[in-house]
Amino acid sequence: MSGVASSGASSGAVLETASAPGSASARPLLEITDLHAYYGKSHVLHGIDLHIDAGEIVSLLGRNGVGRSTTVKSIMGQVVTTGSILFKGEEIGNEKAFRIAHRGIGYVPENRDIFPRLTVEQNLVLGEKGSGARRNARWSLADMYRMFPRLKEREHVAAGVLSGGEQQMLTLCRTLMGDPDFIMIDEPTEGLAPKIVELVADYLKELKDRGISVLLVEQKLAIALEISQRVYVMGHGQIVFEGTPAELKADPAIRKEWLEV
Repeated sequence: MSGVASSGASSGAVLETASAPGSASARPLLEITDLHAYYGKSHVLHGIDLHIDAGEIVSLLGRNGVGRSTTVKSIMGQVVTTGSILFKGEEIGNEKAFRIAHRGIGYVPENRDIFPRLTVEQNLVLGEKGSGARRNARWSLADMYRMFPRLKEREHVAAGVLSGGEQQMLTLCRTLMGDPDFIMIDEPTEGLAPKIVELVADYLKELKDRGISVLLVEQKLAIALEISQRVYVMGHGQIVFEGTPAELKADPAIRKEWLEV
């Protein structure tokens, strides 16, 4: 599928290759068409079109309040929507969140939802889908502790006393324990110390190496542009740019209008 930008959006000159690493004829893992979202009477998303291929990492960029978090919440069934959201070729728009999760979609929210009275290890185990799925799972507790050694040191500590950075590590890892095929991560580096940001960047690189598809909402352009194969830029609830990181770097007008403060 070619990466044609939404109506009125700017796009790079070589978007025909955007469907890599899959074949040009392969159906995207996630395909969103004409997505509108509402909070009560407030119309937040205005006709979003985007797609993510198997094994692809895509970043959703833009200033605060433009609809990035609403987009991932819409995919996860947490916001009332119209339009189409296809995952593995099947419509999931407005499904219950737990059903969407069981389809193979993981979600790391911005607010780091953890179970504060449970230990680190108990939080991680709760992320598992079930005994049958676990036998063939791609991720284990050992993987989590290898990526974030601090979690191993704190495995028997209540999650509620962890630092903000440690809670972010825990949320990222708990989502992986569900063995998703596609994971959405909302502002994973927000408010974290530089050393923790480096660990999160390594985590994202490992997802990329293992072929997990990712939709990343991120404010730090350096991380987003380094890890992503394609990027979308949002403004006023719409997609205003779609292209590769190189194409975004080469388009100062888009960066100035929609990203720079």
